[in-house]
Order: sequence, then structure tokens, then C-alpha cells
Amino acid sequence: MSKVEEFEALRPLLFSIAYRVLGSVSEAEDAVQETWLRFDASPTRPASVKSFLSATVTRVSIDVLRSARVRREEYVGPWLPEPLLSDPYQDPARAAELADSVSMAALLLLERLSPLERAVFLLREVFAFGFDDIAAAVGRSQAACRQLLVRARRHMDAGRPRFTADGRERRELARRFFEALNDGDVAGLRELLAADVRLVGDGGGKAPQLARAVTGARNVAHLLGTVFPWLLRIDVTCEPHDINGQPGALFRDRDGKVLHALVLEVAGGRVRTVRTVINPDKLGHLGPVADAWAVDREVRRVRRGAR
Repeated sequence: MSKVEEFEALRPLLFSIAYRVLGSVSEAEDAVQETWLRFDASPTRPASVKSFLSATVTRVSIDVLRSARVRREEYVGPWLPEPLLSDPYQDPARAAELADSVSMAALLLLERLSPLERAVFLLREVFAFGFDDIAAAVGRSQAACRQLLVRARRHMDAGRPRFTADGRERRELARRFFEALNDGDVAGLRELLAADVRLVGDGGGKAPQLARAVTGARNVAHLLGTVFPWLLRIDVTCEPHDINGQPGALFRDRDGKVLHALVLEVAGGRVRTVRTVINPDKLGHLGPVADAWAVDREVRRVRRGAR
């Protein structure tokens, strides 16, 4: 195999590592590209191309994450990962770990870890790398990596939800949720929401967004059930999708441009968190992006005219 062929065969794995470290599609793609440049420039062929490339993309991603964390401290409003429609890397032996680790809830838990803890946890728990490869990737001894893993597991276990939901339960609850949303059925929505449900929106100061998270079934149901019917009246469409492995939807304007992504976190037979990403910088990989400000102005005009 040529260098290009070897690299392309491993690209899905490299992207999956980088995305989980960074929570950003665009930054993960840049990290993979930088990994290729370093591989292409290397005068020698590594004994294990997979180990070399995985270590390289991990180191690049750690460096990017360290600088990204400074920007996230100055981020306007809540920060959410960039929505991912499908994970390009598949491994039947690790299917459960891969699916769990790409959810928005898991990616937000990973934000609690240091960059090194995050990398070690992902390489070991999700991708099942040996400690020799992990140590080479993060530039620490195997003993130090084991300690980093212990700390990372402790943080992750403390933040995981107590209840889980199987795929069938999630899909059925999502179907009922979006039916009620489209109908503006506030009572129907409220029945599906956990009492302490949270609605979190990420606009990054570049699109209309919530001033703060909305909490409680009554408040969240009222907001969703009264706002979304007005979007439908101006020809915004709701397109169901699995997003980050969880039930969700893309909303598009009348021209088919992406307005925002909505993701549900389901556990214990109820929707526990509703997350919406409307920051246009985080939607470009999904297609042409709508002008959310223009949509907001049109909704306001229609609502005023209906009074």
C-alpha cells in the first residue's frame, strides 16, 4: 500500500479520535489533515502505521484542545459540541463504547477532564489501545497513564446518569416528542419531559439564543410548544436524524438551509435534556446555513400580524 492508501484506510479512526478529544468537526478535520502532513513528511516508515498516526493525531488534538479551552472560557452562552450525524469509524467489538462516547452528554462530561486525562480515557476505554501506545501518544510513562485513567474514570463515573434507555425506547419517545412539537401540544410535551428537564441552547453570540438554560417540565414544554409552531408557519421544516448517536432533528428554512440542530437526551423513560445548536459556525459541515436572525425577524412579524 502507498502512504496515501494507508492513511485513507485509517482516516475514519483518526477523525473519530480527534472529534472525541475536541468536540468539533472542523477542528477534528484540521487535526487529521495536520496528521497527514506530518506522516507525508516523515522520511521513515513507522513499524506500525496505525500506532504512529493515532499517536500523532492525539498529540495534535491535545495541542488544539489546550488553545480551544481558552476560547471556550470566553464563549458567549453555553458551549455545546458540534453536531455529528454519523461516526465514520465502526468497530463491532467496540460498538457500545463508540456509541456512548460520541453522545453530547458524554462529550460534555469529557470537558471536565484535563486534555491528557481526556486523551488517555478515550484511547483506552473507547478505542482499546494498549498502554504502550497510549504512553507514546501523550508523552507520559505507562504508570503515569494508568493514574491519568483512574482519575478520568472517577470523573466520568460521577457524572453519568443513573438511568439508561435502550434504542427502541429512545426512538419511540423521540417520535412522540416531535409529533407533539409539530402540533404545538404543550400538554403532550410536558408528559414526555422529566420534572427537572433542561433546555440548553448554543448560539455563541452569533444567532438568537436563550439568555440562560430553561429548567423544569412546565417551562420547557411551554417554550417549545409555543415557539415551534410559529417556525412551521414560515415553512421551517423538521427533519429527524440521529445526532451524536441520539435522537434529534435538523431544522431547515424554506430554502433547505440548516437553521439549527436539536438533540434529545433520554433516560428513565423521559426526556432529560434538550440541546439545540444554532451557532452558524458549528453547522457548516451539515450544509448551507440559514440566516437565523432573518428567521427570527420573520417569526416576530408573523406573530405581531396574528394579534
